[in-house]
Amino acid sequence: MGGILWNLGAFIVALGILVAVHEYGHFWVARRNGVKVERFSIGFGKAIWRRMGKDGTEYVVAMIPLGGYVKMLDGRVDEVPEALKDQAFNHKSVWARMAIVVAGPMANFVFAIFAFWLMFLIGVPAVKPVLNDVTQSSPAAEAGLLPGMEILAIDGKAVRTWEDVNFALIARIGDDATKFSVQDNRGQKTEARIALANWQFNPDEQSPISALGLVPVGPALTLTVAQVVENGPASAAGVKTGDVLQAINGETLTDWRDLVNKVQASPEIEMELAVQRNGQRQSILLTPARHESTDRVIGYAGLAPQVLPVADEYRFDLRYGPLAAVGAGMSRTWDLTVLTFQMLGKLVTGVVSVDNLSGPISIAKGAGATAEYGLVYFLGFMALVSVNLGIINLLPLPVLDGGHLLFYVIEAVTGRPVPEKIQEVGFKIGAALLVMLMGLALFNDFARL
Repeated sequence: MGGILWNLGAFIVALGILVAVHEYGHFWVARRNGVKVERFSIGFGKAIWRRMGKDGTEYVVAMIPLGGYVKMLDGRVDEVPEALKDQAFNHKSVWARMAIVVAGPMANFVFAIFAFWLMFLIGVPAVKPVLNDVTQSSPAAEAGLLPGMEILAIDGKAVRTWEDVNFALIARIGDDATKFSVQDNRGQKTEARIALANWQFNPDEQSPISALGLVPVGPALTLTVAQVVENGPASAAGVKTGDVLQAINGETLTDWRDLVNKVQASPEIEMELAVQRNGQRQSILLTPARHESTDRVIGYAGLAPQVLPVADEYRFDLRYGPLAAVGAGMSRTWDLTVLTFQMLGKLVTGVVSVDNLSGPISIAKGAGATAEYGLVYFLGFMALVSVNLGIINLLPLPVLDGGHLLFYVIEAVTGRPVPEKIQEVGFKIGAALLVMLMGLALFNDFARL
């Protein structure tokens, strides 16, 4: 219950900030163009806080924190007194209306740059993209990548961290191949072409990195048990914290991954687990529980290993000075924007499955997880969502800012506004598409749960 409340709280904070930023973009440009703003609301529904500002705008925080709006004086909606017509939105030039509409999404991009700037100013703990191992028969292994190699660039773009590698690989989904520039532990640089034709992975269970066969240098998982899940199969069998796992069914365990593979391959099958406890070897009968993942049934024991930290030689803080952090923030925002548009294109063409769409539940989980890790991770998460919020609002659906912008562009080109009947039909179609998209995202969220 505590985890749910934490996720919900982090979600409300993140979404509240991002909605406020988006709506303030509309508000600020509207005021600069002489439009009277009647209400600035964060959230929908019944107001839980309201204040009338000296500027004549009512500021509101409402109960449903899933969006917000700026209500402007508009003759198409309400009767406008003759004395106030010059302050009505619909009486402004088409260029002013376009500027007001596009200001919301632009504010989200500006906020993303600010969040990344602050994140890089504080410093992000990072790990060099050095390979600890390469999975046998994987695309990476077939391309000739070896343990100890450091990835320098992917398709000509330099990478400094495993996060950079992850983003670069996401952008390659659906492509035929990718090219890695690597350096071995002797300093010799080579190029490796990795075929991606048969590269498939489930994002709910794998990262692009592991699916490609790359095993990063990272925290070392020992065979010492650090945690036993209460009422889990291992707890019922008698495994205790501090036990050193040695063998399963007489086969010596080489590492934690070896244990995971053996347990997952044996759902509801009893196995003999040899452990060392207080200097003595003991035998325990363990029956992994049955767990259904999205595409297969696996065994589950309920154990967590003792973890040794990453070696100092691979760790560093990704930190910039105040000016350099601006450039880094702009670059990261641009990369995310390009990547998001690429993914939208691949979603439309069917290269990327619609199963990858996420809704508010997944966003809430992401908000809670990053907030728990620390401020820099929460800032990165908000920047990511802010970029996506900006892009989604620019889509040419009539119920979104992009739809309004499309109508105003047509008006600017033709010299006359789009007929209201056509706009109404467009709004209905746009609303239906948006509801279907949100329904699919929510369905995916519940399926992941």
